[in-house]
Amino acid sequence: MHLPFGHEQFLDVFGAYNRSFWWAALLLWLATAAVAVRWLRDPAHAGRVVTWLLVAHWMWSGVVYQFGYFRATNRAATVFGVLFLVEAGLLARAAASRPPPDLGSARGAWRVLGLLLVGYGLVYPLVGLALGLRYPRLPTFGVPCPTAIVTIGFLLTVKVERARVLAVVPLIWAVIGSFAAFTLGIRADLMLAVAGLALLVRVIGSFGTPRPARASNP
Repeated sequence: MHLPFGHEQFLDVFGAYNRSFWWAALLLWLATAAVAVRWLRDPAHAGRVVTWLLVAHWMWSGVVYQFGYFRATNRAATVFGVLFLVEAGLLARAAASRPPPDLGSARGAWRVLGLLLVGYGLVYPLVGLALGLRYPRLPTFGVPCPTAIVTIGFLLTVKVERARVLAVVPLIWAVIGSFAAFTLGIRADLMLAVAGLALLVRVIGSFGTPRPARASNP
């Protein structure tokens, strides 16, 4: 299977995006860092604000990046943009629910891995620079792969029954993004394969976990 664009064309898309929206990438990064700190300090009460932040990420990446920039290089970006808006809608429904997603409720290895992925997402632009890419022709923030990595990191810390529906689009993008990363040599995105595999294992494993019995009314 061949992509309809090459390495240099792909980086040109990021160059055009970053020259126009460097300020938005910076604002999204600052907002994500601030919300992540709040989440670490008080995970029991940060679920709603984290989920609304993820809504903003997926909407921005779908509308601005996929529709506004990537579609000129790859027609499939129209489908990708729709997928991103679907995920934004699912996250918005979860954020508005009562109770909101219980981010941070997972314990042990899943919580640790989730924290590491969120952290990786925050240093993602620096990883690209360290691996030889040069600004502005590199993926920064508010674009698909770091959005998916950060989202998967947060989802790994949720009670898995609530994460199943929210996991579908990130898993689809993990496959698409990982294939592109291997094909085009965007090494910073290879972490997406690890994140996607971890989320898949967690979701599949959850189907064998019995739900706690509800107390019956007298």
